Amino acid sequence: MTILTKTFGIAARNFTAYPEMPDARQLVDYGVRVEELGYDSVWVWDHMLLGVEPNFPIIDSLTVLTAIAARTTRIKMGTGILVLPLRNAVALAKQLSSMDQLSQGRLVMGMASGWYKREFDAMGIPFDKRGKIMDENLEVMRRLWTEPSVTGDYMNHKLSKAVMYPKPFQEQIPLLIGGYVDRVLKRAAVEGDGWLTYFYRAQDFTKSWNKIRTYAKEAGKDPDKLLNASQLPICVGPSKAAVQDDMMDWLNKEWDFPEHSDCSRESAIMGSVDDCVAQLKEHLDAGVQKIIFVPYKYQMDQVETIAREIIPRLKAL
Repeated sequence: MTILTKTFGIAARNFTAYPEMPDARQLVDYGVRVEELGYDSVWVWDHMLLGVEPNFPIIDSLTVLTAIAARTTRIKMGTGILVLPLRNAVALAKQLSSMDQLSQGRLVMGMASGWYKREFDAMGIPFDKRGKIMDENLEVMRRLWTEPSVTGDYMNHKLSKAVMYPKPFQEQIPLLIGGYVDRVLKRAAVEGDGWLTYFYRAQDFTKSWNKIRTYAKEAGKDPDKLLNASQLPICVGPSKAAVQDDMMDWLNKEWDFPEHSDCSRESAIMGSVDDCVAQLKEHLDAGVQKIIFVPYKYQMDQVETIAREIIPRLKAL
């Protein structure tokens, strides 16, 4: 058992397909509503720039979560994922510790090294060094959050008796690392607190999760303390056949499936409540601790059906 076991979150629509624009106030209202419905957590996406033809307008992830934190009292908040190398580690450490204080310990951060070179070029950050920057940023943030004074000569930071207070409200903000190649899975096991997946089938989750547990053991960490969460698209309807065409159309138009990864359209959870519960049980049986639902087009009837008819049955398994 971990702090994420048998918990269920929901994604928020902070990016859209142009010319539609995301609505910041509606996103905050959404966060309030999903707390009322009993979701454990609300998750937003993170980019500075995304796409050209088409492009995808996006509201800043941490701005949205800060606003949701101010309007809620219980629900946890996460990023799925934050592109860590695009951020200054010292500034981000201060921002996240402040957000954790504001929310009284409700942050669960998903982070990754990024994939969109155009975005890195625009930010003036070398794309080919993003892995090294990611590792450095993780270390700098961890140290600032836990040590009374930090000294260190890093690639991008020269810290001399750096003092950062207040520390996060939590003893440790959970950091889940997103990605799929082996070096990233090792980072999730060794440098992070666990792994965040994106549109994985249950059997593919198991394959990578076993690698992560092995990397943890080799590093002297207890693999049973590792955290994981899986983001899964879902569409509830009369039957799988009734919703499949619409779901596939949405996935093809608005979502990326990286080459050489196990991210797959076949991960989509579809069909009646009974169908969806059976498909989701496969993920829980495979070792998934937290499921983060990505509801079809973020329709509120989907959000409510999942909360009222699917999650209670999953919790009872």
